[in-house]
Amino acid sequence: MAKARLIFEKCIQDSQGYGSDDEHMVSRIFFTLEVEGKRYNGLHADVKQTVGSTYEDGPIEISSPKGASYKGQFNYEAFCAAIEKYYRSLVGSSATVIRIGSTARDIRMRNNIFQRQEVAEFEISGADVAW
Repeated sequence: MAKARLIFEKCIQDSQGYGSDDEHMVSRIFFTLEVEGKRYNGLHADVKQTVGSTYEDGPIEISSPKGASYKGQFNYEAFCAAIEKYYRSLVGSSATVIRIGSTARDIRMRNNIFQRQEVAEFEISGADVAW
């Protein structure tokens, strides 16, 4: 069975340039894809989350990968699981929480950049269509 390998590079969290507004935060995950010995560089996927939901377990939407000419089979469900795990490990960790006094509430910081390389692998066979 063929496997895909995602090499995560960084996440830009809650960027208006990617579509964030007063209702939704849109973050972008940047990565490289390796399939059957070929590399597809410069890829990204967007993560959309409702403003006010928790980073650790609030519902999110994940876009299809963008930026590559790959046309083979692709396991979107496994891809989403890998993206979600990476995203939540960055923005949901207690290491990323910033405390601003005891009276500050509802502070929203945009365009946070998290750079951490991480690798995820998953099988790409199945009925899923290519992206």
